[in-house]
Amino acid sequence: MIQLIDTHAHLYSKKFDADRSDMVRRAIAGGVVRMYLPNIEAESIEGMMALEAEFPEHCFAMMGLHPCSVQPDVYEKELATVEHWLGQRPWAGIGETGIDLYWDKTTLDIQQMAFARHIEWAKDLGRPLIIHSRESNRECIEAVRKGQDGRLRGIFHCFSGSLEEAREMIDLGFMLGIGGTITYPKSTLPDILREVPLEHIVLETDAPYLPPVPHRGKRNESAFIRHVAEMLSEAKVMPLQQIARQTTENATRMFA
Repeated sequence: MIQLIDTHAHLYSKKFDADRSDMVRRAIAGGVVRMYLPNIEAESIEGMMALEAEFPEHCFAMMGLHPCSVQPDVYEKELATVEHWLGQRPWAGIGETGIDLYWDKTTLDIQQMAFARHIEWAKDLGRPLIIHSRESNRECIEAVRKGQDGRLRGIFHCFSGSLEEAREMIDLGFMLGIGGTITYPKSTLPDILREVPLEHIVLETDAPYLPPVPHRGKRNESAFIRHVAEMLSEAKVMPLQQIARQTTENATRMFA
């Protein structure tokens, strides 16, 4: 059986309340050996940590504040909560963080401020930075470039940029997180990723969001990452076993 790593999954989401443990076991049975859990906000921490405690060999929590949760009245309190938890124990990564200009452009200034704080935490703690860059690749690339001093590494989650942007991200020491969107009929990712060395790619689901074909319209889950691997195998004309082996090595190295 091939082994895969899901580098980005919100498995603590309420959408899994009815069958969360069974869902994780399905993924493990399907060869998903590790699942990394990016935090969203203060409210999500308890459930995330509970899932990690239930599956300590397979689920790994990360700490951060999602850019969509960076809101004027609460973001300083939320960032203080993140900083508190960062001092309590080791975390697999810092995030998810970044900038989202799809839902709300009016909070760009405080999103940038929060992102800069996460960049410093990632450097100080030596942990990978998990970046959300929806409709904000340029802003996120520039923020990383400004903060990069040789200590910064991480993943541009749900990569959806151009080949040029992919190369900039890689040059900055980051990997590209590839999920279910690669399977969508109008996706440009297969063409772009043919030009990207496999050593710079990791797999993800973003569960419960962005389910791959043939599960579109349903709740996504970590077991579905195999469809992402299969599509990447097709796009790069490489055996599935090679895709699994290399992306698993990449993720293992990133989170070491």
